[in-house]
Amino acid sequence: MTREMTHDGPDADHRLDGMAQGVLGRGEPRPEGALKVTGRAVYTGDQQAPGMVHGALVRATITRGRVTTLNSATVLEMPGVLAVIDDPRLVRFSGQGATTKPPKADAAGVVYHGQPIALVVAETLEQARHAALRLTVDYAEEPGAVTGPEDPAAEVELPQKKQSETGAPDAALEAADTVIDRIYRTASMSSAPMEPHASLAEWQGGKLVLHSTLQMLASAQGQVAAALGIEPEDIRILAPHVGGGFGSKLGISPETVAAAIAAQQMRRPVSVVCTRPQSMETTSRRSETLQRIQMGADDEGRLTMIGHEALVSNLPGQKFSEPVQQATHFTYEAAHRRVVHRVARVHRLVAASVRAPGEAVGATAFECAMDELADKLGLCPVALRLRNIPKVEPGTGRPFSSHKLAEALTEGARRFGWEHRHASPRARREGEWWIGMGMSSLVRVNTVMEAKARVSLSLDGTALVETDMTDIGTGSYAILSQIAAEMLGLPMGSVETVLGDTDLPASSGSGGSFGAASTGSAVYLACLELRSRLAEAMGCPEPELTLKDGHAIHDNRKVPLSTLMGGAAMQAEGHLIPGEAEDKARQATWGAAFAEVGVNAITGEIRVRRMLGTFAIGRVLNAQTARSQALGGMIWGIGMALTEELVHDARDGHIVNRDLAEYHVPVNADVPALEVHFLEERDDWAPMQAKGIGELGICGAGAAIVNAVHNACGVRVRSLPMTVDKVLAGLVEAEADQG
Repeated sequence: MTREMTHDGPDADHRLDGMAQGVLGRGEPRPEGALKVTGRAVYTGDQQAPGMVHGALVRATITRGRVTTLNSATVLEMPGVLAVIDDPRLVRFSGQGATTKPPKADAAGVVYHGQPIALVVAETLEQARHAALRLTVDYAEEPGAVTGPEDPAAEVELPQKKQSETGAPDAALEAADTVIDRIYRTASMSSAPMEPHASLAEWQGGKLVLHSTLQMLASAQGQVAAALGIEPEDIRILAPHVGGGFGSKLGISPETVAAAIAAQQMRRPVSVVCTRPQSMETTSRRSETLQRIQMGADDEGRLTMIGHEALVSNLPGQKFSEPVQQATHFTYEAAHRRVVHRVARVHRLVAASVRAPGEAVGATAFECAMDELADKLGLCPVALRLRNIPKVEPGTGRPFSSHKLAEALTEGARRFGWEHRHASPRARREGEWWIGMGMSSLVRVNTVMEAKARVSLSLDGTALVETDMTDIGTGSYAILSQIAAEMLGLPMGSVETVLGDTDLPASSGSGGSFGAASTGSAVYLACLELRSRLAEAMGCPEPELTLKDGHAIHDNRKVPLSTLMGGAAMQAEGHLIPGEAEDKARQATWGAAFAEVGVNAITGEIRVRRMLGTFAIGRVLNAQTARSQALGGMIWGIGMALTEELVHDARDGHIVNRDLAEYHVPVNADVPALEVHFLEERDDWAPMQAKGIGELGICGAGAAIVNAVHNACGVRVRSLPMTVDKVLAGLVEAEADQG
C-alpha cells in the first residue's frame, strides 16, 4: 500500500515531535562509515566483472569542427588493444554536458577543446590510456570559435524569463542619497569531487546494467535511454556509494555513454574510469561571472534601488545558465529593482550546476557590494542588513515560509564578538599582519522534489528502507535510517537502508539541497502508513500510539511489534508529490557568516584566522551530518574567495589547470577551526519541517572573507579569487593614497 502526500501548503501536524525513540536530530554516525574508513566501500571504479575490459576516452585537439578520420590502424596493433569505438552517439552526446539530453543527429561535431570523440578499448587500463594518447585524428576545423565570454565576437543572449524590472530604477538611483555601482568577477570553477567519474557497463540479456558515479539515478536512467535509443526500463543503474558530486554527477557524462556503447559492441563488460584531468575537462564547470551591482540608499541606509546585471557563459544551444540573481529578488527590500541576465555563447567545456548554482556566486558578489555600501554610509554592515530585511517577498507579496535572517545576523554577531571589530581599516596590526573582520548574509532557495521510498517491517523487529536515493558523502544512509527508526520505534541498529539502485522506488536523488527533506519525507510517509496499520491492530488512533524499542504502547498496554503484525511482515511505500506550496510562499534557508583574517603587509598573503556560521534550516535531522555540510559550504566559501579558479587558454579554450595540483581547493593549512551554530527553527511549509543545508554555507560565505580583507588592510578586491598579486597591487595603491 502507498501513502501519498501532495505538498500544497503548511502542515500543522508536527508528528515527528511526538515520537518517543529519540534518535532523530541526534548526531548519529554514518552506518556505512566503517566501510569507508577501512576501504571496504565499493565505488564504481572498484567494480569488477568477469571478462571485463577497459576503455579510455580519446579527446579532441581542436575547438570547433568535426572529425574526418580516426587513424586507428596503428593503435589497433598495439599490445592489448581490442577496438577503437567511434560511434556517432558518443560524439553527439559528449558535447552536451552532464544534465541535458543529446542533440539531434545532425549536430554531431566538436564544440570544445578536449571533448570526447572516441573510446579505445584494451585488456588493461594502462594499455587503453596509452593507445588513446597515441591515436591521431584528422579534423575539418571550423573558424570562428569564441573562447571568452567578454570577446566582442561572442553571441550574447538575454533569456526572457530571467529579465525583470520593477518601478523606475534609473530615476530611483539618480535620486538616492548614496549610490554604489560596482563590477565584480568570479572565476570559472570545478566541482572537483574526490571520486573521479567512472562507469562500468554490462549487457545482460538485452538489458543494460550500469555501475556509475551519479547523483540522481531516475533521471539518469532516462538520459541513458535517450542517448542510446532504448527504453528506460531496459536499464538498471547502480550507485551505492558516490564519492562526492557537487553537481558534476547530477546527470550522465561522456564516459557513461561510451562504456554502454562499447560494452554492447564488444559483448563484454567495459569499465571507463576517468583520470582527474579527464573528470575536470569533460564533465562540467561553473560559469565565470561578470556582475554589475547598483544600489541606491537613503541617508538612513534603507535601499531604494537594487540593480543586478550578470554575464555568464555556456556552449551554443545549452539551456542552462548560472542563475546568478536567484536570491537577489527576495533577500533585501527595495521599491525599484532591475535584473538583467546575459548568456555568452562560447566554445568551452559545458557550464552546468555546481554546488549552490546561482547564490554561490550571486550572493557572494552582492554581499561584497553591501559591505561597500555600509562603508560609504558609515554604517555597521550588520545594521545595514537588518534594516533592509523585507516582511514579504518583494515584487510578489508572497509570504515567507519562515524568515530567520535577522536572528542569524544578530546571534552570529554575538557569538563571533562582532562588537570588537574596528570600523576603519588598518586599525589593528600584529607584526607584519593587518587583522580585520568581515561578515555576510547567507541565503539559499529551498525546494522539494518528487520522491518515493519503501519500508518493510519484519517479524524479528528489524526494518528495511529501500529507495534509489544516493549517498554522495552527505549522510543519506544515516538520515533515512534515523527517520524510520524514529517513526517505528526501533534502535538505529535495527534499521537497514539500501540505496543507489534503479530497481528500487525512484527518489529525488542528491542535489539542490533537496535530497534529505524530499526522500526523507517519502520514508516518513511509508512509516506513517505502517504506524496506521499497527495502531489499528492495537485498537487505538494512530496519533495516540507510542512506538519505542520495538514495542507498541497505548493505555497502559505494552506489546512487541511482532504481536500486532498478524504473523507476517508488513510493507508500505511513501510518495511525496510537490504541489502548490512553492507557489504560495517563498521558501528559503537563512544564515550569516563572520570571518577574521590576517593580511601580510609585506607579501599580501591572506590567512583566515577564524570563521563562524549561523544557520536556520528548519528541523535538523542529524546534527553531525548537518554540521559537516555547513563546514563544507564555508570551506567552499574560502576556496571561492582565495584559491579556486579554472584557467582557460584564450587561444583555444582548453583548461590549463586540470588537476588538484594546479586547481587549488582549500587544504588543511587554509582552513582554521570553524564554528557552526544552528538556530532553533520549524518551517511548517516544509515537509517534516526540514529544509536543505548542503548548499547554504557557500551562498555568501566568501564575501565575509573579502570584506574582512578590506577591514584589515583597506584593499577592495572585486575579482575573485583574491590572489596575492591582486592584494599586493591594492596594498601599493593604498600606500600611495596615504603618502
